[in-house]
Amino acid sequence: MYIKVNNLKVDEKIYDLINEEILPETTIKKDIFWKNFESIIEQLTPENIALLKKRDELQEKIDSWHKTNTYEEETFSSYKSFLKEIGYLVEEKEEFKVETSNVDEEIALQAAPQLVVPVKNARFALNAANARWGSLYDALYGTDVIPTNGELAITKEYNEKRGKAVVNYAKEHLDAIAPLKDGSHKDVTSYKIVGNKLEVSIDDKKVELQNPEKLLGFEGEKDSLTSLVFKNNNLHVIVEFDKDSFIGKLDSAGIKDIVVEAAVTTIMDCEDSIAAVDALDKVEVYRNWFDLMKGELEDSFEKAGKTVTRTLNADKKYKTLDDKELVLHGRSLLFIRNVGHLMTNPAILDKDGNEIFEGIMDAVVTTLAAIPDLTNKNEKKNSRTKSLYIVKPKMHGPQEVSFAVKLFEKVEEALNLPENSIKIGIMDEERRTTINLKECIRQAKQRVVFINTGFLDRTGDEIHTSMLAGAMTPKTKMKSEAWISAYEKWNVDIGLECGLQGKAQIGKGMWAMPDEMAKMMKEKISHPQAGANTAWVPSPTAAVLHSMHYHKVEVTKVQEELKGNRRANVDELLTIPLLKEQLSKEEIKKEIDNNCQGILGYVVRWVDAGIGCSKVPDINNIALMEDRATLRISSQHLANWIEHGICSKEEVLESLKQMAKVVDKQNENDPSYENIAPSYDGYAFKAACDLVFEGKVQPSGYTEPLLHKYRLEYKNN
Repeated sequence: MYIKVNNLKVDEKIYDLINEEILPETTIKKDIFWKNFESIIEQLTPENIALLKKRDELQEKIDSWHKTNTYEEETFSSYKSFLKEIGYLVEEKEEFKVETSNVDEEIALQAAPQLVVPVKNARFALNAANARWGSLYDALYGTDVIPTNGELAITKEYNEKRGKAVVNYAKEHLDAIAPLKDGSHKDVTSYKIVGNKLEVSIDDKKVELQNPEKLLGFEGEKDSLTSLVFKNNNLHVIVEFDKDSFIGKLDSAGIKDIVVEAAVTTIMDCEDSIAAVDALDKVEVYRNWFDLMKGELEDSFEKAGKTVTRTLNADKKYKTLDDKELVLHGRSLLFIRNVGHLMTNPAILDKDGNEIFEGIMDAVVTTLAAIPDLTNKNEKKNSRTKSLYIVKPKMHGPQEVSFAVKLFEKVEEALNLPENSIKIGIMDEERRTTINLKECIRQAKQRVVFINTGFLDRTGDEIHTSMLAGAMTPKTKMKSEAWISAYEKWNVDIGLECGLQGKAQIGKGMWAMPDEMAKMMKEKISHPQAGANTAWVPSPTAAVLHSMHYHKVEVTKVQEELKGNRRANVDELLTIPLLKEQLSKEEIKKEIDNNCQGILGYVVRWVDAGIGCSKVPDINNIALMEDRATLRISSQHLANWIEHGICSKEEVLESLKQMAKVVDKQNENDPSYENIAPSYDGYAFKAACDLVFEGKVQPSGYTEPLLHKYRLEYKNN
């Protein structure tokens, strides 16, 4: 039911949440809030519509060029000139440096892992917020970083040999971040504070730290410690002692665990990782965010036959060597990712009865919900600088970044917040943003705190933008294409050139295989080595493990070495990843099946269960973190191959039916799961088909319009 508020129609669920729960925690009067909200909608809706129209116009012009021109090396210069002529590629202006102020240290100073979690799920949100600290022992014991075969296998009962391997691995890490002048932490028999210094005993020999400044504080008595706090590369590591604990009594020095600072920042996601299609969904999203900003979010669940209630962690308190208090923040610093400029939502209707743009609604409501934190009313604070960090995804070029900045300005004015309280994270995940990244950052130079490469969405846009240029290389070979390498370098180079160091995060994308941690430890160190001071990980455990990379690589030094260099150019970024070789029928079939299985495995959860992100088994039963970005690639890739005759619509439909049986089998142990086969007439299957067969005409190749359509039909059935 809608409630009329001035000229707006507001779903009663959203109306009650804002009026009865959120506004009472602020000093803003209801009538003033709704009047200002309506004013923002009226002022910015026409501009939002115009920006989306601009996207369509540019795409039409690019399509027309490809219809009348062959894209190849000989025509590249005319292709590039054409993109400049239509305003798709803009000229870079004079040099500048960002001017962002009041940025929390987690963003400005600490290079560390970052989580992205669906804020719609309270338990996941709490786990992520509390994932600033994690047990290194647990992360190593429970993953394949330590081999899981033979005598090191993970068994039902504690495997002491595996435990010893874990302790050795962890203490080697301790040797790297807080080395002793002589010997290894593996051999230490006691730790004591003597004369304001750490005295370490290896049997009868007394040794010291190579760098005494690595030790910040302790807990317990100086000759009977319960914790030691070390710091390396601006990250903290806590050694915990308890000689009576199960692990501590097996350790020569009584160490029971090594706790590391892990997910220093987290993005609470309203976008790709959730399914929020109506007011009921948006209330869950906004209420969880509101409770986080009050420091009061909690969730109860059953575990081992008992009810467990999870809340936000408190700060950690220790003593310095000169007996002063040392307080370490107990929770991850939270961003909130709003939706982009495209989608509308039926939660609120404007004066003409149209759904309002969801990005405008998100900006207003998530900022309103953050006021308890922005005014520091809560005990468990998020930002100590009274800043709100909003990540804005799927923006196309400088004009759209400028629009987001204008939106934030109007929200601040409407909610009586100081100018530039709202900071912006720019997702560099659309082709027009990548090639114009410097000018995008310029539009937000007083607010930007984050730029991030999003390989998945970026690939989806790459395919859609150049849909008519020719058949694309197989999805499995995309990462070896020239534009990808240039893209990853370009993001860091432009960020440093614009002065983001010390003011903002330069981030890298997600590790998508949550069960492949040994592989992650080998490969993901490339992100800090590339000069990125954060990168996405799929779980708190992965954050603990990835944190080790930031101890091995001092990102600020890497960034200093890279400053002033551009290791990529626009020509490389504009290189279209066209298919270069002749594929066999078997290779084509494998690619089609792989895409179809991935599409169905994700869509059936989205449409039928409202799950926006989860571990979805691929065609080889390897669990992958899937969200709308991965879906965008698969559906656009198939649409492209159909367009250019690599495969037919009939072949893809047949594969979808075959893969439906595979997906049904993979989900057979889920009692709530509804089979796709043999009827093939459910909403999920229809959505999967439309995503491919209508993919060519979807706006920018996005999946949201069709997913929302079929999810609403499923919910209302």
